[in-house]
Amino acid sequence: MKIHQLRNATIIVEFGLHRILIDPMLAPKNRLPPLRVFRARQRNPIVELPESTEQALGSVTHCLITHCQKGHFDHLDRAAITWLRETQIPVICTPHDANYLTDRGLNVKSLPKNHEQPNPFFGGQIRTVHSTHGRGLVGKLMEHGVGYLIEIPGEPSLYLTGDTVLSSTVREFVARHRPHLCVIPAGGARFDLGGDIIMGVDEALEFTRLAPGLVIANHLEALSHCPVTRNTLANAARHAGIESRLRIPADGERLNFTLPDGKTQQSHPEWLLVS
Repeated sequence: MKIHQLRNATIIVEFGLHRILIDPMLAPKNRLPPLRVFRARQRNPIVELPESTEQALGSVTHCLITHCQKGHFDHLDRAAITWLRETQIPVICTPHDANYLTDRGLNVKSLPKNHEQPNPFFGGQIRTVHSTHGRGLVGKLMEHGVGYLIEIPGEPSLYLTGDTVLSSTVREFVARHRPHLCVIPAGGARFDLGGDIIMGVDEALEFTRLAPGLVIANHLEALSHCPVTRNTLANAARHAGIESRLRIPADGERLNFTLPDGKTQQSHPEWLLVS
């Protein structure tokens, strides 16, 4: 399995002949509105896509959306909608988002209504888990979405948490399913009022301690309301003694993960090979 970090939460997951684009935000720098009004008022995204993006998009076979309504352009923006509509690449989503995406002319492939149970997925299976996109009052106003656990024979199991804080649901899901790889948002995003709406440094470190396998942190250095930097997170992980289990890819970076010969998805996550 290969994971190509593009920008923010936008990645491409590669296994076999499949290239799955996750939560695409494809707008050029400064084309999207600010996410704060009183502090750090700046148009988004605050960085361009990496040079490798155009070539990488040319290989994409499917798209997977964790959440996209209530203004969450950082997981599906107008540029991405236009690209998906023009290419008609199949867009996999939950039943909750199916009509919203269909109304925009996309080639929607909704998961079944019982999508929290394992469902067939490219010769393996996929299941969802609820994401908590903020607590308290701000949490009541948010679109919470889901995370996905993808299990493909011969590949490491992959948990994409989606935009979430470290909730009891997420903790229990990781403990029960013990994924080899987890991709988490670690930017500490917050608006002018209220607390963090995704994991920040402390929760990213705590998640890494809890996770049995490797953790990949993104949602960093791309949006004006995400104050956590890669250096800050890397330094904190080093001081906590867990830097070997936390990957913080740069935009455009590709990571390769394999299971050794003879190992299966039930193998202990520590056996994962990284290159």
